[in-house]
Amino acid sequence: MPPLKRYLSAAEAQSFANGAGAILRLLMVVALIGVSTPVFWLGQVANMITQGSLHDTFLFSWVPPLGYTPFTQDPALWFKGLVIPWITLSILYIGFYGRVLRANLIEMQNEDFVRTARAKGITERRVLLRHTLRTSMITFVSLFGLDFGALVAGGALVIEVVFAIHGVGYLTYQALQNLDLPTIMATVVYGAFFIVLVNALVDIAYAWLDPRIRTT
Repeated sequence: MPPLKRYLSAAEAQSFANGAGAILRLLMVVALIGVSTPVFWLGQVANMITQGSLHDTFLFSWVPPLGYTPFTQDPALWFKGLVIPWITLSILYIGFYGRVLRANLIEMQNEDFVRTARAKGITERRVLLRHTLRTSMITFVSLFGLDFGALVAGGALVIEVVFAIHGVGYLTYQALQNLDLPTIMATVVYGAFFIVLVNALVDIAYAWLDPRIRTT
């Protein structure tokens, strides 16, 4: 005979809920710190840690000097040179997206299709992954599309300047300093193209995430 399922007692359930609530509050505090931290300040602190006195330690000895190495020249060095800028840039978005996704998940708990799925006996894990989380991703995808298009278009200007990465943002920064109008116009058109392209892809993703908005 299969073993009997063991159900949590009221005290165990309350202890589990308190632990989950504490973890959730800690994550929200971390997310708030990430949203409130200026990217240029965080980049300078990262440079002081990885390029300063701790550079010779085993933690950051692999970090190359500031600058950009083309992928075709040395793929490994290209990746190592971008790890710290990637982490620095992602801290802001991780905190912001975490708060947005949490709010959407809480809101979706009261939707009719979620209550219907639970009434049919579907497991909580499947309800979360197939219904609640999938529908909550609409706002997440919208924000990601706008931010990704802006970043590709040169929105990482501060990060590129702080870490001496010669990208579109750094090119725009130099053009603004030198009042190079043709370069500024070219970067604006380049950015507008990617923003429109990503917005179109986001609209297509809407129909896949939420069947309610598909055309009939």
